[in-house]
Amino acid sequence: MNIQQLEYIVALDKHRHFQRAAEACGVSQPTLSALVQKLEEELDLTLFDRKSHPIAPTDSGRAVIDQARVILYNVAQLKELTRSEKELASGIVRIGVIPTVAPYVLPRLFKQMQKDSPQIELKAYELRTAVIIEQLRKAELDMAILATPLEQPDFLEIPLYYEKFAAYVSPSEELYKKEEIAAHEMPTEHLWVLKEGHCMRNQVFNFCQTRSAYSTSYEAGSIDTLIKIVDENGGYTVIPELHLPLLHDGQQQHVRLLSAPTPVREISLVIRQDYVRERLINAVADAVKAIIPDEMLDARLKKFAIKL
Repeated sequence: MNIQQLEYIVALDKHRHFQRAAEACGVSQPTLSALVQKLEEELDLTLFDRKSHPIAPTDSGRAVIDQARVILYNVAQLKELTRSEKELASGIVRIGVIPTVAPYVLPRLFKQMQKDSPQIELKAYELRTAVIIEQLRKAELDMAILATPLEQPDFLEIPLYYEKFAAYVSPSEELYKKEEIAAHEMPTEHLWVLKEGHCMRNQVFNFCQTRSAYSTSYEAGSIDTLIKIVDENGGYTVIPELHLPLLHDGQQQHVRLLSAPTPVREISLVIRQDYVRERLINAVADAVKAIIPDEMLDARLKKFAIKL
């Protein structure tokens, strides 16, 4: 068994086609097929169902491929450790970002990274928290920007900033008459929320204390959709602080501050405990620091570089 064979089975899992996998690895199809078969013989396992169209991993093969992906990730980490400390941060960074953060961070993050670290290729994926955690665990992602804490011992959470929430209220609601709204004054019966799977949905329900019957018939998938639903149907929703500048003047009148206490979420850069590419994670963190308002940033992040 060698690293090359592990690369081949990971590529074959990704492309589900021998010829395309071989082209991605820069070898001939017979070479890739022969080395995959040799690995199967060594392990005494059939890794791929070749009768399936497209080909697919067997149940035993899936476990081996997942572990191979982690091994290749650690090999890349080892190579990073052997590089000169004077070398500039470079390479590919695969980052997952939750949908309730992506619209406010990703557009400017791409621009800032291109300006400050053009030698880094940033590949970003907008995914829900559960999917990001799974892909981090399988080393399919290098890092993520998530709402924390996650309570996942195999990950390291580096707080980036703290974001308040605000209510967006229809004029038809009694809440509209208030300048500030306390948590106990927020009935869930008129509340529009993100659909299941979004971490912000749970955060909203955590600080909405009044547990009335939840009667809305549609759960939206984006903050923009929630706002449009409130505009057309009444009720209210809860939106993150970084969305406020995106509202037009008319919509700004529908915003109400939340208090007693003010709900806040922590947004962190999350990596595996075995992540070692310190220069790359600092490059991403520095870009975030440049685009997030200073008063929202974590105090430690403002003063210190990240040390792994």
